[in-house]
Amino acid sequence: MQIENRLGWRKGMEELTLLGERAVQAKYELQRMTTEKKNEVLEAVAEALIQNTEYLLLENHKDLERGIANQMNPGLVDRLRLTKERIAGMAEGIRQIVKLPDPVGEILDDYEAENGLHIVKKRVPMGVIGIIYESRPNVTADAFGLCFKSGSAVILKGGSDAIRSNMAITKVIQDAVVRRGVDPYVIQLIESTDRSVVNEFMKMKQYVDLLIPRGGAGLIRNVVENSLIPVIETGTGNCHIFVDESADVEKAIPIILNAKTQRIGVCNACESLVIHEKIKDRLLPELAKALYEKNVEIRGDEAVCSCISCVPATEADYGTEYLDLVISMKTVANVDEAITHINKYNTRHSEAILTNNKENAEKFLNEVDAACVYLNASTRFTDGFEFGLGAEIGISTQKLHARGPMGLKELTSYKYVLEGDWLSRK
Repeated sequence: MQIENRLGWRKGMEELTLLGERAVQAKYELQRMTTEKKNEVLEAVAEALIQNTEYLLLENHKDLERGIANQMNPGLVDRLRLTKERIAGMAEGIRQIVKLPDPVGEILDDYEAENGLHIVKKRVPMGVIGIIYESRPNVTADAFGLCFKSGSAVILKGGSDAIRSNMAITKVIQDAVVRRGVDPYVIQLIESTDRSVVNEFMKMKQYVDLLIPRGGAGLIRNVVENSLIPVIETGTGNCHIFVDESADVEKAIPIILNAKTQRIGVCNACESLVIHEKIKDRLLPELAKALYEKNVEIRGDEAVCSCISCVPATEADYGTEYLDLVISMKTVANVDEAITHINKYNTRHSEAILTNNKENAEKFLNEVDAACVYLNASTRFTDGFEFGLGAEIGISTQKLHARGPMGLKELTSYKYVLEGDWLSRK
C-alpha cells in the first residue's frame, strides 16, 4: 500500500508540474493577445456554453446524484446545481466581461522624474493564477473569463463533489478556444480528487503567481496558512442586517426575506439579524410569520424569544455562517451596540443597515468593518455582476491588493516602464 501511495503521489506531482509548465507557456501567448482577439474568444466560449447546455446538465446531474446520496447539505446542493438559467447566466457573465474595458496596458501614472527619467506605471497581467474552490461549478467559467480577459492563464482545483461538472465546463471552454486558434492550456483543471494534491499545488510558486481560495472557512484557512504562493483571501459570509429604530417595517421585511431566503447557500446571504429593541414589537411578529412560511428556523436572544416563538440562541449562533434556512437574532439598545456586535462576529464580508435616520446610517457605514456596507438594501447584491464588473472571481475580505468583488482590475499587477536619454545614475 505504501508503494502504491508513493507511486500515486509521484504521478500526481508529474501531472501538476506539466500543468504548471503548460500554463507558463500559455501566459506568454495571452500577454501578446490583442483585446479584439480576447473578446472574440470570449464570445465563442459564451456561445459554446449555451450550445452544450444539455451535456453540461447531464454531467452536473451525476454530481448531484452523488451529493444527494451522500446526504449533502441542501444549501451545498443548491450551490452545486446547474440549470438552464444558471448556464445562461454563466454565458451572460462572460459576455459582460467582453463589454468591459481591457485593463491590460492601462496607464496608472506618467511623469518626469528630477533625475531625467520618464516613468510610466502601467497595468500588466498577473501571469498564472491558481484558484481552489468548492461546490460551485459556475466558478469554472467565471474564473476563465476574468483571467483570460485580464491576460492570465488559470489552473483550477475544484471540489470533488463537482468534478464531473467542472471537467465538462473546462472541456467546452478548451474546445471553444482551440477552434479560435488559442492554446487550450489558458485554462486547466486539476482532475485528481486526492486532498494531498491541493497541498502540493499550493507549493508551485515557480509556476503560479497568485492563489485564490473560494469556499468554506476550513479551505480558506488551509490555503492562507500553508500556501507558498501569494494568496488573496476570500471570506466566508456571516452577514448581518441591522434594523434600526426608524426603519420602515413594511419595506424592511421583504429585504430581510430576500437576503435570507433567495439563495441560502451563498456567501452574501444574511445569517444574522440585529434589531433595535424599540422596533422589535412592531417588526418581529410579521417578520417571524414571513420567515416561518419560508421554513426558516429563528434562533433569538431572550428579548426575541419573549416576543415570538423561536429557538434560544447560543453564543456560537452569532458567529455561524449557516448556509441553511436558519437565522440568528440579537436585540440592541442603539446603533453603537449594533456596530460593536457586528464587528465582533462578522467575517468582514457584507453588512447592512435599514434605517431612515441619516446620522445612524452614516455612523454604521463608516464604522462597520466589512468589504461591503449597505444602506436600505439586501446583502445579496454583493456580486461582481450586480456591481457592473461582469463575473467576479470571489469576494475578498482582506485589505491588501483587493477588497470586495474581484473583477478584472483586481486580477492584474503593474510594472514601471522607465525611459532615459542615455542616463547613468550620479
